[in-house]
This record gives sequence, C-alpha cells and structure tokens, in this order.
Amino acid sequence: MNRRLFGLALSATLFTAALPVAAQTKWDLASAYPPGNFHTQLLNQFASEVNKASAGKLQITVHSSASLFKAPEILRAVRGAQVQAGEILLVNFQNEAQIFGADGIPFLATGYDTAQKLYRAQKPLLEKKLAEQGVMLLYSVPWPPQGIYSKKPINSGADLKGIKWRAYSPATGRIAELVGAQPVTVQQAELSQAMATGVIEATMTSGATGVDTKIWEQMSHYYDAQAWLPKNAVLVNKKAFDALDAATREAILKAAAEAEKQGWANSQKVMSDTTNTLKANGMKVEPPSAQLRADMQKVGATLLEEWLKNAGAEGQEMINAFRR
Repeated sequence: MNRRLFGLALSATLFTAALPVAAQTKWDLASAYPPGNFHTQLLNQFASEVNKASAGKLQITVHSSASLFKAPEILRAVRGAQVQAGEILLVNFQNEAQIFGADGIPFLATGYDTAQKLYRAQKPLLEKKLAEQGVMLLYSVPWPPQGIYSKKPINSGADLKGIKWRAYSPATGRIAELVGAQPVTVQQAELSQAMATGVIEATMTSGATGVDTKIWEQMSHYYDAQAWLPKNAVLVNKKAFDALDAATREAILKAAAEAEKQGWANSQKVMSDTTNTLKANGMKVEPPSAQLRADMQKVGATLLEEWLKNAGAEGQEMINAFRR
C-alpha cells in the first residue's frame, strides 16, 4: 500500500512539474544605439511596462549597440522573424520605400510641432508599407533637430566642398553630392572611430548623437540648423504579435502609445540638455549664417522635388496632407 501511494504521489508530482507554471513568451528587440541614448532608455522602459502589464507573460530583452544586428540589417531581421522586434532609423530605408525618407527632407519640418504634423500625414502610409512586409509599427519618436558638426568654420555651402562628409542615409548622401562634399557611409556604432581616424570631417546629426560620441573630442563647431527631425520607429513581426493572446497584445499597444507620448517629450528635453553639454565641453555652438542657411534650404528644395518625383502620387498626397 505504501509503495502504491508513493507511486501515485510521484506520478502526480511529475505530471504537475510537466505543466507550465505560466505561459511565458520571450522576445528579443534589436537596437543600434548605446545604452545611455534616450531612445534605448525608452526601449527598456517600454519593455518593462509590457512585462508588468502582461503579468510576466511577455518578456522583452533589449539588445543595444548593434549587438544583434547592425542598423541597416534590423528591418530585414524583423521582417524575416530573425528577431521579434527592432528599432530602426526610418531614413535609412528610403531606398526600399520613399515614405521611409519623408522626415529626412531638409527644412520640410524643422520643429516639433511641424514634425508632429508630418508624422500624422506619414503614419498611415508608413503602416501600409510595413504591413506589406509582415511588419507592424508600435511607436515612433524623433531625434532632436539635426545640425552640422565640423572640424572647421562653415559659413556657406561652398565651405563644404571637398570635405569628408558622413552619410548615414540616402538623403545625407545626396546632401553631400549637392554641396560637393565627399560622402562616406558611417553608421552610429562606427561614428566615434571614423572621427578619430579622420575618415570623416563633418556630419549632420543631432545633439544627442554628439553627446553619445563625445564629438567635442574630434570636432570644434556645431551649427544648430534644426534642418529636420528624423524618427526612430519600433517595429514588431506581425506573426509574432498575432501569436500572443488578446490581453498581451493590448498591453503592448498601450505601452507603445505611452512610450511614443513620453518619447516626444523626452526628445525636446534632450535637445536642450545636449546643446548645453556641447557648450560645456568647449564646442562653439551657434546658428548657421544666413548664407549657409540659404544654401542648405536650396538643397532641401532640391531633395523635396526629387523625393516627390520618386514617391509619386502617394508622396504628393502625404505632402498635401502635411501642408493642410
């Protein structure tokens, strides 16, 4: 009898152990930016909120600093389910679809209010294009406005002629061509080394990137042109999302909406804080001269014209909606 009772108890224990205590799903989220960057900090906050709201059923691990995939590889990785989620810089993928590059057109949207208007016009088309690839947009947050960093004074577009210019997107590469600079492709993770080794002499990026890379160690001037506000987008593989239960999907969407709202506010604070940090570390921070601004606005007009030609009726529809 004792043996029989022991056997029954053991069987019950083994059966119980075989059952999941709670169904838990683990996701990886690929990012190209360092842990201290405000986008990465927001990703970790988002992941934490999802974990909490789903009662631990979905655990998202953020992999920063391009540790899983380099920046240009992340969209393909999410699309191909190599990773469940990822963060991309939209303008990096303009060659795949023009709609990705809308927020990289210089002087089209130069402040947060106009950038928000552009996003509202861009978002439906962006979601449509991503859906065709089996990808879903969770949220999008802008970088602070883009300015020009250089190792020497830049007073006009002519001063950029021949300079080694960092190109990280089709638009930044085209800017180099239009001003006669030498475009050199350098992504965020390689930027510090590229500056230190003289691979580039100037770049157009945000104050946040300048602080992330301690750009004052290599460059002396920052022209606060506020030329455009490119956005990062956090994406998820649609099949991975659909495989979750309804409550977990709702938790993700709620956390994403909160992250987007918080991210836009964070970006504005980062703009102010990083500009002050650049000054505190000895950089000469000033607005562009009237000539430099006029020259760059001409570049922006050319890029908009080219973008509309490539984007077709869909692009014109977006610009019309933006301008309304």
